[in-house]
Amino acid sequence: MATQTKTLNFAPFKAAIQAQVARMFKLPLFRTATQKDMVWAGYLMSFPEGTDPIYKEKTEHDCNCCKSFVRRMGNVVAIDPSGQVVSLWDIRNTPQAAGVDEAYLVVCDALSQLVKADKIVDVFLADEPTAGTDQNFQQLVNEVKTWDHFYVQLPAAFVTAGSVGEALNGPRTTHDVMLRALTELTADSTNTVLELIAQNSLYRGEEHKFVLTEFAKLQALFGQLATPEAQDLFVWSRVKSIPGSVSGIRNTSIGQLLIDLSTGVDLESAVKKFEAMVAPTNYKRPTALVTPKMIELAKQTIEEQGLLPALQRRYAKLPDISINDVLFADRTTRTVLTGNIFDELAATQPATPKNLDRVEEITIEKFLADVVPKAESIEALFENQHRSNLVSLITADNPTAKPLFKWNNPFSWAYAGEVADAIKERVKAAGGNITGDLCCRLAWYNTDDLDFHMKEPGGGHIYYGNKGQLSGCGGMLDVDMNAGNLTRTPVENIVYKDRNRMKEGVYELIVNNFNRRERKDEGFEVQFDFLGTVYTFAYSQGVAQSQNITVIKFKYSKAGGIEVLESLPHSQSVQNSWGLATQQFHPVNVIALSPNFWDGAGNIGNKHYMFFLAGCANEDQARGFFNEFLRPDLDVHRKALELVGSKLKTTTASEQLSGLGFSSTARNHLIVKVKGTFNRTLKVTF
Repeated sequence: MATQTKTLNFAPFKAAIQAQVARMFKLPLFRTATQKDMVWAGYLMSFPEGTDPIYKEKTEHDCNCCKSFVRRMGNVVAIDPSGQVVSLWDIRNTPQAAGVDEAYLVVCDALSQLVKADKIVDVFLADEPTAGTDQNFQQLVNEVKTWDHFYVQLPAAFVTAGSVGEALNGPRTTHDVMLRALTELTADSTNTVLELIAQNSLYRGEEHKFVLTEFAKLQALFGQLATPEAQDLFVWSRVKSIPGSVSGIRNTSIGQLLIDLSTGVDLESAVKKFEAMVAPTNYKRPTALVTPKMIELAKQTIEEQGLLPALQRRYAKLPDISINDVLFADRTTRTVLTGNIFDELAATQPATPKNLDRVEEITIEKFLADVVPKAESIEALFENQHRSNLVSLITADNPTAKPLFKWNNPFSWAYAGEVADAIKERVKAAGGNITGDLCCRLAWYNTDDLDFHMKEPGGGHIYYGNKGQLSGCGGMLDVDMNAGNLTRTPVENIVYKDRNRMKEGVYELIVNNFNRRERKDEGFEVQFDFLGTVYTFAYSQGVAQSQNITVIKFKYSKAGGIEVLESLPHSQSVQNSWGLATQQFHPVNVIALSPNFWDGAGNIGNKHYMFFLAGCANEDQARGFFNEFLRPDLDVHRKALELVGSKLKTTTASEQLSGLGFSSTARNHLIVKVKGTFNRTLKVTF
C-alpha cells in the first residue's frame, strides 16, 4: 500500500508500476491462473523484514485500496513481440526503477515469479475504466494526512460495457479451438489441400484458399516453437488478430478434410468424403487427384532419365549467365560479365551527353534496337502497379544437370504472387474482389454500421440498396458488414473490375453512418487503389448518425485515368516489395529476354522482357519450375510433376537476379531514365 514512512518512499514505486502498465497497454493483455488472493498474500509476505511496520492495527502496506488494485491487476500479463511474458511487476530493469526502494523491487521480483509461473487462461478485460484509488485523506489531530495508492486508468480497448464473463467466452474458445487445430493438423495436410486447389482438383477449393494460406503461415511459425508452453503463448498472442475463419478451421468442411489427411486417410478417400459433404450429387471433378502412386511413377521416370539433379533449384546469380544472353549490362555488371560486346558498348559513349527533358514513348522493340546499344546506364521506375511484375531468374543447383525444359539451358523464372496488406486481407477474407482496376476499401473498428456509397456520372449510385446491379459503370459493392451480424473488424468494398467499362466523368466516394452504435474506437480508414497506386485516407473522428463524409471526389477519363478533385487528407502509399521502394527509380543491372529466347534456346513459347534491378531480392522461396516449361516427354507425368514443382522451391538467398518482367502478350509500360548518347526519360511500351 501506501504510506509515507521513514523507511520506504511509496510514490516512486507507484509511478514505476504505472509506467510499466502504460507500456503493457500497447501489447495484448491477458490473465494468468494465479488466484487474486494469492497475489495479494504474496505482496504482503514478500516485504523484507522490518520494511512493513505495523501502523495502528495492520501493517503499513495492508490497505483496502491497494488490495483492490492488486487483486484486479496483479495477475495481468502481456506478451511482447519476442513471445516473452511480461508482468506489471517487471520494473527492476526499467528506467523508473532507479528511484524505487530496494524493498519494493524485492516484492516485485517475487510477484513476477509467482504470476508468470502459471499459464495464461484468459484475455484481460475489465468492467470499470479504472483500477485502484489514486489518493485518499485521513484527518489526524493536527493535520490531514495524504495516502497514495496503486492506480491506473484503463484504455477503452480493455473495458467492456457488458458482462466480463460473457465477453471472455469468445477469446477463450478461439484459443482452445486454434490450439487444437495447430496441434493436431499437419502442415503436410494443409500443403496437400493447397496443391489440390492450385490444380483445380477440389470442389470450390478457391473459396478456402485464403483460410488455408493463413493457417499454413501459422503452422510454420507454430512448428518452430520448442515447447508446449511457447506454443500456448503463440496462440494466445494471436487470439484477437486471427480471423475467425482461420482460427476455427478445424470445425469446417475443409477442416474435416485436413483432419482425415492428418490422421492417415488416403488422399482419394479423404477428398471423396469432402465432396460428399459439400458438392452436388452430379458433381464430377474436373481434374484427377495426384496420388502417391502417380508421384512415385513420376519420380521413377525422372530418376531413369537422370533428371533428378535438375529438380534442385536455386536463385540465379550474375556469374551464372552468359554475355550472349544479355541485352544490356551497367558499368558495375560489366566487371562480372566480361567480353568484347561490353568493350564495344563503352567505346560508343560520348564525352558530353545531351539532355532531353520530355518523356518519349517508345516500343520495347525499338528501345532494345535503338536505345540500349548506346546506353551507359538505365534506371527503371518501380510503380505500385508493377508489384505483380516482380520476377526472379531460377537455375539448377547443379550446373551440369541435364536439361529439364523445352529449351536447352537450365534457367526458368517465377513471378511474384499477390501482394497483401491488412485491410486488403480483411476484404479478401470477407469475400471481396481485390484485383479490380479500381478498388475502394473501407475499414473501421467498432460495431457502427458504416456504409460505402459511390455516386457515378449520369446519376448512378452504388450502395447497400443497389450493390451494382443497376450500375452502368461496371461497379459492384461486394462486401457490406455490420448491418446484421456485428464485428469489430468490419470492411466494405466497392470494386470496378474493368476501367474500360467505367463512364467518363465525376465520381464521389462517400462514407455514411447508417447506425451509430458506439462512441469508442471511432473513425475509419479508406484505401483507394487504382491500378496499384494506393491512396490512404484516415478519418479519426466519430461519424454522427446519418452523417455523410466525402472521402474523395475524382474525375475519370480513359485517356488520363484518375484526377482527384477534392478529398480528405491522404497519403499515396509507397510500398516496399522485394527490398525496393515503389514510386522510385532503381538502377537496372541487366536487361535480358526470358531463357526460352536465349542463344540456342529455340524461341519457344511467350517472350518475356526482364529488367533485373540492383538490390531487388525475393525474401521468400520461389517455385523452381512450372509444368509448361517441361520437356514434352514428361507430359505423361504432368499432374505429379505439378505437385513436385510446388514442393521443390528455392532456398532463400540475398544474392539473386530479380527485377521486373513483362510478357510480350500483355499490355504494359515501364518508365526509364537512360544515360548515354542522350540523357532521356522514356516510356517503354509492351
